[in-house]
Amino acid sequence: MPTLILSPRHTEDSQRLWRAAGRLGWRTERLTSWRIPLDLRAVPEPVIYVEALMAPTLAEEFGVTLVEPPDDWLPRLPDEYRQRAVRLTTLGEARTDPNPQFVKPPNDKSFTAGVYRGDDLPKEFPDDLPVLVAGVVKWRTEFRCFVLDRQLQTFSIYLRDGVLQKENGFASTDEEDAEVTAYVNRVLADPRVDVPNAVVMDVGVIDGRGWAVVELNAAWASGLYGCDEAKALEVLRHAKT
Repeated sequence: MPTLILSPRHTEDSQRLWRAAGRLGWRTERLTSWRIPLDLRAVPEPVIYVEALMAPTLAEEFGVTLVEPPDDWLPRLPDEYRQRAVRLTTLGEARTDPNPQFVKPPNDKSFTAGVYRGDDLPKEFPDDLPVLVAGVVKWRTEFRCFVLDRQLQTFSIYLRDGVLQKENGFASTDEEDAEVTAYVNRVLADPRVDVPNAVVMDVGVIDGRGWAVVELNAAWASGLYGCDEAKALEVLRHAKT
């Protein structure tokens, strides 16, 4: 039986997953610290959902490796799916560019992703920190997609014109649903696109350019928005080796 492992931090998403795990008959354990109790380390099938900074320590204690996308996944994606220039570089190099650029850490959340000029980037992080640097574009819509074995499991809009869609119940139109499904399926069917077996892919529509991939995220630290909790749990269950 799987055991859902949650961090000490209570969030709406972790509560939703807790309830979904209960409906599926899973065991759930919420940790009280970054250390795993000895009796919990022996659970046969841990399913981890924690913050990115906490994950490596927990994974090591459970003896598993968490699935996450390579740092250079987005720059290696075919141009037709990116629709803008993206490069993997260092924070030090990004600091030398005085022009506005979208900068984010590839996988962790060490600092907030956003549009920065070089001098405005956070000073407290080392120059050798890997970052993704992209051209500045306007996203009309952005969707979160949980993917398992190259199959779309559940998805939800999360931003419309930069506005979080929580107050709108993460509602999208039937036309949008059909378009995002068709687009994600096209990306996943392309043999040039290397996709981890259990992952979250964010896609959306760039103003004046069309559908594009926003980024790839580790499932075990991704927000749910309006996605189906039970289907997201199945992706989480396979997001480790």
